[in-house]
Amino acid sequence: MRSEFSTCIATIGLAMLALPCRSPAQNQDNTPKHDHYKLIVLGTLGGSQSWGDPGHGAANISNPGTAVGVADTAIPDPFYPIFNPGFASLIGLNPFVYHVFATKGGALVDLGGLFPGGDSNASFVTENGLVSGNALDGSIDPLTGFPAQNAVLWKDGKIINLGTLGGYESGAGWANSRGQVVGFSSNTTPDPFSLFGVVTQTRAFMWQNGKMEDLGTLGGPDAVAVFINEQGQAAGLSYTNSTPNAVTGLPTTDPFFWDKGKMTDLGTLGGTFGSTGEDVAINNRGQVIGGSNIAGDLTSHAFLWPGEGDKMRDLGTLGGDFSTATAINNAGEVVGLAATADSVHGFFWKNGEMTDVGTLPGACFSGVFGINDRGQVVGSSFSCDFTTTRAILWEDGQIIDLNVFVPPSTDLTLLGVEKINERGELFGEGILSTGDSRAFILIPCDENHPNIGGCDYTPMKVSAAAASHATETTAHKQLTPKEISRIRTLLMNRQRGFMSRTIGSAH
Repeated sequence: MRSEFSTCIATIGLAMLALPCRSPAQNQDNTPKHDHYKLIVLGTLGGSQSWGDPGHGAANISNPGTAVGVADTAIPDPFYPIFNPGFASLIGLNPFVYHVFATKGGALVDLGGLFPGGDSNASFVTENGLVSGNALDGSIDPLTGFPAQNAVLWKDGKIINLGTLGGYESGAGWANSRGQVVGFSSNTTPDPFSLFGVVTQTRAFMWQNGKMEDLGTLGGPDAVAVFINEQGQAAGLSYTNSTPNAVTGLPTTDPFFWDKGKMTDLGTLGGTFGSTGEDVAINNRGQVIGGSNIAGDLTSHAFLWPGEGDKMRDLGTLGGDFSTATAINNAGEVVGLAATADSVHGFFWKNGEMTDVGTLPGACFSGVFGINDRGQVVGSSFSCDFTTTRAILWEDGQIIDLNVFVPPSTDLTLLGVEKINERGELFGEGILSTGDSRAFILIPCDENHPNIGGCDYTPMKVSAAAASHATETTAHKQLTPKEISRIRTLLMNRQRGFMSRTIGSAH
């Protein structure tokens, strides 16, 4: 089941082998060409649905090509009767147990849970096949009245319960190839401002070699570690004090960088709230991105740290008043969401310049959530009324509707891609005509994937797939600030963020 936490926490959230960039081939009339992709529609674990987006507990696709996600089993969920049907529908609860799966583009391997009738979800898969995530432990948290979950790690086909810092709940974020896992855990100290509603303090942790370590805070009672890189450096969010501020009614929250036992406060872009509630993220160079309030606290901008000196760098906007960063690669290139004069679009930032990813023809909005070291960007394009969503790839200034790679005989609409590995393989989520979700993988038919059955190695004209330059978008009515704010929220909820990936999916 998905927790009541996922609704409350949706607003709190959101590549290692460097490969040379390549430009698309050109034909004689200088029309760019692009590789075809082979679509692999993934199955389930005996139920009706599988998921390939972070909000439903899917994690990533590693560079060797292992994808981890979540799929229904046919086992009725023993905890489902706890919730009334209306509330269950509101927060996306499922009447069937679902488990983490792993696949290399074929059959799904069920990684299981902590007990036969227990849900599990994934947060990350490392290059050497470790999978971090969360699983119900079979008990009811007496402080919340909801099923309790613990952070877990799958290693060599076995699930390891990472435990807690004394409380009833914990949740894992990312792991690295060393076997280090970060996340949050409750303790036994009562806290009226408890992150995620667990009643007691919520503390950032790092787990390694069978031991969970409290990473401390920036001065307040609560913190959560979200990401960790291959060097063992972590990034997350922390209260800076115990006094509610006038902006949020909660203690001020700042992003942090943790390295070798020291937690560094990254500060703000001038506002009183250093983290806007979206993800922070870190790359293998120790660069951190996210969103921060600017002076006056009326809006927020995407940031990169370190910028000049040890301060945040304001990445700006696309002409509007808002932006937030969602992902960074090891080259320091950043993607995210930004307001234009009358809309919200995905952006690509490099060397001080923010580029508008744009939308597909006929659409009004977009969001991008993943990038690899080749500068390939993935996300979704949304119709003006948000009734139509299409998965997109943005590369070399062109936006491509990935649905052009769906064979006519295949009943699937590709809704979004949020993960792309260094070989250009994409992991995302689509929807069948029945309304059931299906995770999918797209494999490029290129020189790095020779002799793939079903691949068309003849380059296709980009115009047939893109039909639009990134800056050419459909004209639409001027939106009011209130409408832009609503759209921004919808896009960020599409991203769903770290805690939707961690606790939200496992309850």
